[in-house]
Amino acid sequence: MIILIFFLAHWFLSLFFQTFYLHRYASHKMYSTHIIYERIFHALTFICQGSSFLNPRAYAIMHREHHAYSDTEKDPHSPHFFTDVFQMMWRTAQSYKLYEKRLKEPDAQFRGNYPEWHLVDYWGSTYGSRIFFILAYTAFYIAFATHWWMFLLLPIHFVMGPLHGAIVNWCGHKYGYSNFDNGDKSKNSIPLDFLMLGELFQNNHHKRPNHSNFAAKWYEFDPVYPVMKMMHWMRIIKLRKPIMG
Repeated sequence: MIILIFFLAHWFLSLFFQTFYLHRYASHKMYSTHIIYERIFHALTFICQGSSFLNPRAYAIMHREHHAYSDTEKDPHSPHFFTDVFQMMWRTAQSYKLYEKRLKEPDAQFRGNYPEWHLVDYWGSTYGSRIFFILAYTAFYIAFATHWWMFLLLPIHFVMGPLHGAIVNWCGHKYGYSNFDNGDKSKNSIPLDFLMLGELFQNNHHKRPNHSNFAAKWYEFDPVYPVMKMMHWMRIIKLRKPIMG
């Protein structure tokens, strides 16, 4: 039971900060917040993603490219140019590394207005940091696992961030239904997206990239949006008024 709780906590906390901070804030600026809260969210993203920490600057640049070139040859991770999800993940990782290590500069339209914390961003991307978290996860499993099969969950902890991205990018542009004609292949995979915290409403999101609520129809539910509304009410964040379109 302890291992299951730990796994689910890591899954959803890592995913929450990926969608709430990296996606909705770093990439789209769907809300504004004080620098103190920004630093707290940044640190929590590092802690919760752990060994698979994703640099907010690199993430934001690639995601903006994804929107600009959705499902074309210039899309950094469209599933329609790869034979399987592993090839897509490998190509995505290569593109990500170029921005993370600043070996490539993005086009002007994708630059700026993303959070940077050089100390955390540097340390979170080092082998030392990633190995530390991997050893910590392994030690936890050694201490609390009660069956051998539980150790099969460990590799998921190691690559949690990229795994979430792969599920969203592959499934969200291949499987499901469409509410809007966006000129791409984006899909809404399921109407109640709890497992991926709203990220699989890709068709809605590509139609309305400024909207903090990824759900669009009455039968759809984005579980992160009520949390953001509560944080807005508590004045932790200020939700941006979306541009209609």
